[in-house]
Amino acid sequence: MRSIVCIFLCACVATAAQAQSVPLNAHEGDFTARDFRSRSGETLAQLRLHYTILGEPKRDVSGNIINAVMILHGTGGDGHQFFRPQFADVLFKPGGLLDPERYFIILPDGIGHGKSSKPSDGMHARFPHYDYDDMVAAQHALLTQGLDVTHLRLIMGTSMGCMHSFVWGETYPDFADALMPLACLPVQIAGRNRMWRKMAMDAIRNDPAWRNGEYKMQPLAGLRTAADLLIIAGQAPLLAQKTYPTREAVDKYVEDRTKDQLATLDANDLLYQIAASRNYDPSPALEKITAPVMWVNSADDFINPPELGIAEREAKRLKRGHFVLVPISEQTHGHSTHTWAAVWQSYLAQLLKEPATRGTP
Repeated sequence: MRSIVCIFLCACVATAAQAQSVPLNAHEGDFTARDFRSRSGETLAQLRLHYTILGEPKRDVSGNIINAVMILHGTGGDGHQFFRPQFADVLFKPGGLLDPERYFIILPDGIGHGKSSKPSDGMHARFPHYDYDDMVAAQHALLTQGLDVTHLRLIMGTSMGCMHSFVWGETYPDFADALMPLACLPVQIAGRNRMWRKMAMDAIRNDPAWRNGEYKMQPLAGLRTAADLLIIAGQAPLLAQKTYPTREAVDKYVEDRTKDQLATLDANDLLYQIAASRNYDPSPALEKITAPVMWVNSADDFINPPELGIAEREAKRLKRGHFVLVPISEQTHGHSTHTWAAVWQSYLAQLLKEPATRGTP
């Protein structure tokens, strides 16, 4: 890797990521993109992009890395969320589909998330108003300038990362051999999906403690409403009814979950994270995506309800796309099914059978 990289030890929606234990064989680092200009016209002199990696790069005779895989997290998450057992123990295990002995796995923290640059670092509401295109551009800079990766075997993304996968496929059509978007739609965020997002953002902005982002204490009333909406958006009806079959069980869960979220949420960070989706809409250019796409949603996803029929309609426009709707079962987890790899790993196996364009990892 280039010297510019310095090692630094360190369910739409993935809620605020809980602390995850990082495997001993993982390495973490920071890449600095200088004079990063967002599409809003704002510039950040030094944009820090944090990442976690598993495995080692393998190169062809020309020195190109041929086994890189990038996995992109959801709103409010970070790269560490993929170390949860339901994901890592299925895919990252020896002999697993994404065994680090075979692949060079890159888990970035998106702008405004994890240990990457974000409003709560000190700029507050003066932080550049980034969007999904900015986040993808920053990921591209991390790969090409920071990690010497000019091609990916696979881009996988969950929720917001799912949407980033579609942006990647259109913006850099030849960069990845395959795309696996999990839990999203490639259209403008509207309808109920936009409703709960606007409600969450309005709750924060309308809290008297907000003070245009220059609050001394977190605006807890607004944050509580936003946290409650996040909980609802990530729920699966069948699983929730089974797990919390009584009023008392539900009430305790809501109280405990909200308390946990309020202990870690920052109002500026959350507001920016949700607002970043404001102009997402890859639908006009889906035909630009040339890589094979294995797109998987679940039927109990509150954020991307299957009855809209959007996925089936848009999937027909993908040149090499395949859409899968996982039926509701006791194994699905609503929007968060994207992280329960056992549910959809067979489709990943199919996708990885697509030939690599730069050697065999």
